[in-house]
Amino acid sequence: MSRPRSKGWLGTLPLLAFFALVFGVPAIALVAGAFTAQGRPSLANLTQSLQGGYLTAMIGSVRLSAVVALLAAVLGTFLAHAVVTSRSTLLREAVLTASGVLANFGGVPLAFFWIATLGNSGVISGLLGLPSGALYTFWGLAVVYLYFAVPLMVLAMAPALDGLRPQWREAAANSGATAWHYWRFVALPVLAPAMLGGIVLLFGASFSAYATANAMVGTVVPLVTLKIASALTGDVLVGYENIALALSLDMVVVAGLVMAVYLPLQRRTSRWLH
Repeated sequence: MSRPRSKGWLGTLPLLAFFALVFGVPAIALVAGAFTAQGRPSLANLTQSLQGGYLTAMIGSVRLSAVVALLAAVLGTFLAHAVVTSRSTLLREAVLTASGVLANFGGVPLAFFWIATLGNSGVISGLLGLPSGALYTFWGLAVVYLYFAVPLMVLAMAPALDGLRPQWREAAANSGATAWHYWRFVALPVLAPAMLGGIVLLFGASFSAYATANAMVGTVVPLVTLKIASALTGDVLVGYENIALALSLDMVVVAGLVMAVYLPLQRRTSRWLH
């Protein structure tokens, strides 16, 4: 006698319908618009999105994201290690809680915070007579992005650092290994997947950021997200909105590559720590 088929999958239909409506329809519209020029199927939009100022903006976004990811990875890892090895439970909980809040603090409020502090009429720059022009440059924007990137790296690295067992250090010491040998041959191989995964995550977060950069630097620093907004709202020529869709498709491809790297690294990290 055959077993009756479970109908539990029917409960997922509302969720699948929601995802199809919220993600599927925009994705189809995005792809269709990117491959349409003057009402006909064409690769012209994608070709133009990888030329001239659009290519410069894409390179600028990749460069900014890479710089922020690498700097935040180093700073966040050291901070996470200091917190994890601290004997103060209160300090650990306070830093992790603050990191959870600051990792989600971005957009216009973040830009306003820095402009009001170190901008042209900022409180600190006015009191100390500091030059304020540097805030509106590539490196100034990178420093602002670190405000949410470093806490995000702390959250990504704290569980991995917790997974370093004291017995491993003791065994290394009993074998005559120095602290450098322990970190080089034991700790870093275990932490490497989590660190690389965190870097990829930070890259994706910086790459997709828009509101903070728009409020701070405008068109001073060429970024792909700003070019998309300009193509949608600022250009008067007909059809530029499809170039914005092509730029968005380029970003989707980059984000897909980021996730393709991040997910296997996360699985490898779990395998090491458990």
